[in-house]
Amino acid sequence: MPRFPYETVDVFTDRPFGGNPLAVFTDARGLSDAQMQALAAEMNYSETTFVLPADDPANDARVRIFHRTAEMPFAGHPNVGTACVLARHGRDRDGVLRFEQMAGLVEIAIERNGAGEVTGAVIAAPQALSLGIELPAEGIAACASLAPRDIVTAAHQPVQASLGVKFVLAQVAPEALATATPDLAAFRSLEGQYAELAGRLSLFLYARDGNSIRARMFAPLAGTWEDPATGSASATLGALLLSLDGGDEAAYTITQGVEMGRPSLLNVTSRRVADGFRSRVGGGSVPMFRGEALL
Repeated sequence: MPRFPYETVDVFTDRPFGGNPLAVFTDARGLSDAQMQALAAEMNYSETTFVLPADDPANDARVRIFHRTAEMPFAGHPNVGTACVLARHGRDRDGVLRFEQMAGLVEIAIERNGAGEVTGAVIAAPQALSLGIELPAEGIAACASLAPRDIVTAAHQPVQASLGVKFVLAQVAPEALATATPDLAAFRSLEGQYAELAGRLSLFLYARDGNSIRARMFAPLAGTWEDPATGSASATLGALLLSLDGGDEAAYTITQGVEMGRPSLLNVTSRRVADGFRSRVGGGSVPMFRGEALL
């Protein structure tokens, strides 16, 4: 019976039972697409990753990312967590890992403490900021069980944006963030009205105090009622805010997962570069479990 080892980590935290849990299958050779998807559903985390040999030997691995119902082209906490797992196995090259993914090449810098132990990682999102459709504040409010007045549109309308994976970013009043609750029927209704969403409606709500941000992310159509830490959305938000605020570089501290009892801390640095606005996002990663899948 084939055995496929996996490890789990809590990502964007420095302590167990915080942050966003992730399962990493460290050698996925021999698994079919259907088995990867079934394992991701079985693990029941926001995402599960599967490590395969790189197509280009200049890179370190090909990493496939699945959430409960589909494969993703790129994601934040899966890259941070997978990089930390592989680095703990000595698979980094001088503190750097390069992962091949559907959205492009992802470069990760490993962070270590004074004793040389892996403590976290910083990833560079594979694409520059791209913007899609704007969505009505009323529809977004309904998705989060909020009133339309709770959606803040002074800086931007709720907008689809991406650095490799698409989210709808919407600013909300600070007092409204804690009371937000996903409404599945409203999600289905709004998604059905816009072909441009292509079946994906992941809503990243944020409240801002300067460069300190509190956030929540709901994606019930993909099986994630709420996500404790969303690195790809956080990186995208940083790029969007820099594009709106002006300037060449900015750093943001994003807190997420508090309402779930899994507080997460994400550090985002965004820069204006030749092809637009790009971001890096980083944070801690804590080992949790090891096991095997018997298939």
